[in-house]
Amino acid sequence: MKSIRIGTRNSALALWQAREVARHLQNNNYLTEIVPIVSSGDKNLNQPLYSLGITGVFTRDLDVALLNDEIDIAVHSLKDVPTQLPHNIEMIAYLERDYPQDILIRKESAKNKELHELKLATSSLRRRAFWLRHYPTTDFSDIRGNIQTRLQKLEDGDFDATILSLAGIKRMKMEIDYEMLPVMISAPSQGVIAVAGHSDKPEINEILKQINHAPTQICVEIERNFLSTLEGGCTAPIGAFAEIIEDQIRFTAALCSLDGKNCIAIDENFEYDPSENFGEKFAKVVLENGGKELMAEIKSQI
Repeated sequence: MKSIRIGTRNSALALWQAREVARHLQNNNYLTEIVPIVSSGDKNLNQPLYSLGITGVFTRDLDVALLNDEIDIAVHSLKDVPTQLPHNIEMIAYLERDYPQDILIRKESAKNKELHELKLATSSLRRRAFWLRHYPTTDFSDIRGNIQTRLQKLEDGDFDATILSLAGIKRMKMEIDYEMLPVMISAPSQGVIAVAGHSDKPEINEILKQINHAPTQICVEIERNFLSTLEGGCTAPIGAFAEIIEDQIRFTAALCSLDGKNCIAIDENFEYDPSENFGEKFAKVVLENGGKELMAEIKSQI
């Protein structure tokens, strides 16, 4: 078989993720070739994602390359992937989740400030809303770009700290001080590298299934089903995290208003049954307990 062409965004972190998928495939004796593709999401670093008016901004160019047979598979950070996939594209494999958490990184001048005193830089509606839930007087600035760009903006900008995904820091092996944030619930499928394939390439898709981590797949499918049922896309403050603990799954999730004042939360333990759509089930609980009105309010404000 010829080399499997692995499509990826061309940022340092995305290339690391593509090499990780390549390593798994090479361990199974398959040849690989990495094909970097510039993403539209990487071209506009001035506007926050929600103002661009589209979901899938980081995946669209890889989708096109996959559909045009320029690549055989596409590697994504799963939290960037819309829950509604284009026709003929499907998620085939999920690598084992490593670091799902959000972390706080401060500049040196703010190291002694209390959390409620910090001026924060983040463009994430989820991070803003969950933070405001606990620290309602916080001032925010927008910030976009890769990890290195955001850290440079932190040094140069008129704010005290930023919130990033721990996965990126760990994968880039960055020696940097950070604080864990128990007040946050991760974005659905945060910390997971996923591989998309073309439905017309069953042979390659069967190969991909060999590197799939089933426990991770179970958890992220619950999270993404929760997200899709709420119709959140990338534009609503929705956190969702499932983890397998012994023979149970613990699922914590929340939908928050943009100002953090109204949050509808879920914290459930249950035995997994593959025939039941738990993400949809818990999302319906949220919707029936004020979530429908809250989603309408959020959509009217964005």
